[in-house]
Amino acid sequence: MSTTTTALQPRPGALAPGLDSTRLPAIPWRDPHSVSPEKLAEVIASLEESCALHPTNADLRTCLGMAHAMNYDAYRSMDALESARTLEPQNFFAQFKYAELFYRLRALEKAEAETLHALHLAATGWELAQARHQLSEIRRLRREGTQRPAWTKSLKVPALGLGLIMMVVTVLYMVFR
Repeated sequence: MSTTTTALQPRPGALAPGLDSTRLPAIPWRDPHSVSPEKLAEVIASLEESCALHPTNADLRTCLGMAHAMNYDAYRSMDALESARTLEPQNFFAQFKYAELFYRLRALEKAEAETLHALHLAATGWELAQARHQLSEIRRLRREGTQRPAWTKSLKVPALGLGLIMMVVTVLYMVFR
């Protein structure tokens, strides 16, 4: 087996840890871009089964949310991450990944607020560094204007103007034909 396929092989019990385990389950790959859609579907199914077996394990729900995000399913990802945060409000990893989802969706105001919350939950130097790095990236994107626009103004006037212009062009075309 090549090193790529070996990294994709799940370890026995990795996706369904015991009830007393507080560690995060091992993700069976290193590079998310090298995972085939079929393998990702298997992992999601396995994580959903594990979540059903251990409904109070926030770490499993966090991993499920990450897998759904890799599958470009933002709504299911958000649901899984929100339930992980509800189960363990002091879980840094669940909070951080929830904030990261908003960051990747470019909802930067919400991402900044959630990342600040994760920063307050950070207990180790690594967690602090991760949260600070994400926060600095969010603030950089906000400064550069790279965010999803907030539609606060009505589009009625531009739409009416476009309709009026189209009507005038049509009338002129009919007259000068």
